[in-house]
Amino acid sequence: MSSPSHVAETPITDRNELVATLASGEKPQAQWRIGTEHEKFGFRLDDLRPPTFDGDRGIEALLNGLTRFGWDPVQEEGRTIALLRDNASVTLEPAGQLELSGAAVETIHQTCVETGTHLNEVAQVAGELQLGFLGMGFQPKWTRDEMPWMPKGRYKIMREYMPKVGTLGLDMMTRTCTVQVNLDYATEADMVKKFRVSLALQPIATALFADSPFTEGAPNGYQSYRSHIWTDTDNDRTGMLDFVFEDGFGYERYVDYLLDVPMYFSYRDGRYHDASGQSFRDFMVGKLPVLPGQLPTLRDWSDHMTTAFPEVRLKKYLEMRGADAGPWSRLCALPAFWVGLLYDDAALDAAWDLVRDFSLVERNVLRDGVPRHGLKLPFRNGTVLDLSREALKIAVAGLKRRAARNADGQDESKFLEVLQEIVDSGLTPADRKLALFHGEWGGNIDPVFKEFAY
Repeated sequence: MSSPSHVAETPITDRNELVATLASGEKPQAQWRIGTEHEKFGFRLDDLRPPTFDGDRGIEALLNGLTRFGWDPVQEEGRTIALLRDNASVTLEPAGQLELSGAAVETIHQTCVETGTHLNEVAQVAGELQLGFLGMGFQPKWTRDEMPWMPKGRYKIMREYMPKVGTLGLDMMTRTCTVQVNLDYATEADMVKKFRVSLALQPIATALFADSPFTEGAPNGYQSYRSHIWTDTDNDRTGMLDFVFEDGFGYERYVDYLLDVPMYFSYRDGRYHDASGQSFRDFMVGKLPVLPGQLPTLRDWSDHMTTAFPEVRLKKYLEMRGADAGPWSRLCALPAFWVGLLYDDAALDAAWDLVRDFSLVERNVLRDGVPRHGLKLPFRNGTVLDLSREALKIAVAGLKRRAARNADGQDESKFLEVLQEIVDSGLTPADRKLALFHGEWGGNIDPVFKEFAY
């Protein structure tokens, strides 16, 4: 989840300005970039509990320790709640999950180096504090009530609002971690095609990266419980966005969707004003109850765009939001998968051919069935595994045609080898952890914190 945006506080007076914000993201292909974000769970090495914000071994101490690597601290009410460096940031999710929002880079090689550098820096500081970090989609051991809360104003507002609109929103906030990639588009038509392909294939990414089969120390019956949680978080701001596949979809239709998403807050004068459940449309005409007579700014709009949580989100770029967090290799594989599909014209055409005749019902059957069944979910005359095999083949070919090579002459398709192994075996990360749990772990979840820590 985002911190307050740094967009200028220019007043908004017309809906067309909101449309123009999305259109301003258009870039020629030579300027397309890759931004990778990932979250991870912290835990204390002695008792495996998540660290609190305060204290000698707390999250704030970790953030302050990371400043030795050139990160600049970001303060909220005198506390360090984020870090900035070279157009990247380290931020906190509600229960202290640590997130790297990477810089916009040209190749998967670069984003993978950035991710590895970050994990190494975190490991150095965390080791001194006797902390560890784990990449999975859902907290495997601790209950919701045992998770700490970070002192960020927007999280207090969301914490109070979530139970009003769903049963699992607080779990989403405190017990989930994801990896996502942010990708560019050239024109409105290019955005629409990429949006449709990535929405239709998002359940495939969910299946390939499924890694959240435990809740409170026991199997929960899901491959990706993280993904399931989004089905009962807040239906006003989540889901598959069926309207994206309707004729005439474009920037204007997405703006109308966002205007109908209830607000959380407005950040003014260094503090969050609780606007939960209120209407951005009312804000546009100076009738927001919490700020009567005031008009929104571009920063308000930028903040509001971050409070919609569909499977794919449009800002000035497209965000792929369907994957569980995992180890370093899969943090590199997620951007490689989507760049291979979306950044090569032939691959994008092939991916569209793969999904173009999916019906609305079929797209939602995939979305609703994959969290529990993963690659084994039946689809048409086969399974999601068959779809995954075809999508991965397209992505590999796309990356090979991109031919972005590292110093050793390797192209970016090497980052998909971890997904190829999943497809070849038919076993997700969740399957492998369940086998360990029922086998050598003897029904004890604690070894996951040692064997799968970064």
